[in-house]
Amino acid sequence: MKIVIPGGSGQLGTILARELIAQKHEVIVLSRKPYLAPWPVVLWDAKNLGGWQASFDNADVVINLAGRSVNCRYSQENRRQILNSRVDATRVVGKAISNASTPPRVWLQTSTATIYSHRFDSPNDDIRGLLGGNEPNVPDTWKFSIDVARAWEQAAEELDLPGTRRVLMRAAMTMSPEPDGVFAVLVGLVKRGLGGTNGDGRQYVSWIHEFDFIRSVFWLIDHDLSGPVNLASPNPLPNADFMRILRKVSKIPIGLPATRWMLEIGAILLKTETELILKSRRVVPSRLLASGFKFQFPTWEQAAEDLMIRWNSRRLTC
Repeated sequence: MKIVIPGGSGQLGTILARELIAQKHEVIVLSRKPYLAPWPVVLWDAKNLGGWQASFDNADVVINLAGRSVNCRYSQENRRQILNSRVDATRVVGKAISNASTPPRVWLQTSTATIYSHRFDSPNDDIRGLLGGNEPNVPDTWKFSIDVARAWEQAAEELDLPGTRRVLMRAAMTMSPEPDGVFAVLVGLVKRGLGGTNGDGRQYVSWIHEFDFIRSVFWLIDHDLSGPVNLASPNPLPNADFMRILRKVSKIPIGLPATRWMLEIGAILLKTETELILKSRRVVPSRLLASGFKFQFPTWEQAAEDLMIRWNSRRLTC
């Protein structure tokens, strides 16, 4: 297959492109900055049509991953960039698909599990899950993230594309042993004795192992699913249990807990937001499971053990 990945220069795009190349597919990455890679890299500005749209002709699949990182403080300027980088890139991808002489048969559009409500009582699935934004007493930054997610998905559905099946991938945190990934950051905290419960520990953590993320992408290409699809393990778990298991596989028995106010101060120092830690993301992949998808790493303990072995292996070879 010929697969185009707008915004594929980041960690997730690199993981995906590596696997696609290993399976002998043709990969083209669209990037705002040039870089050396084992696949062609075509420059675009993620906003305007240009010569890059020729990459879409005769493509089988487009996987749009474009969007500025949300790992920052939500200042007015950062909010503008986060929103515009997603909406502008998605709109122009849609236009390029519409203009293609032979449009791709599948458009996988990244979204986020953050779109769901902050809740503890029941999981949010992709059939009857509650979208967030109206929960009482949640911070303004949380509502902003949901507004971005809604606008992002709306941009993907604006154009009539009768020849292209669209999937909105509402992805949870993808866990991989890459040096700057979420897992590596969490392990670093655990190794420094800071891997205790965050806040009251009741908030649910949704995640997906990188192998299952890759496998789910292939599944979505090959199976007739469209619209929102949750890419998350079927077993989210409370933060207290999540961190306990991470300490166990790290062989670090004790981790200092962090209260909400401590996390707020830490987030300011690290120039990030506590939403990434404190919002309860209890997300499950009902549509994937109903379609027959089987997770290789359905539980966090299985996933964490594998990731820790590979994280340690990377350190020994560096």
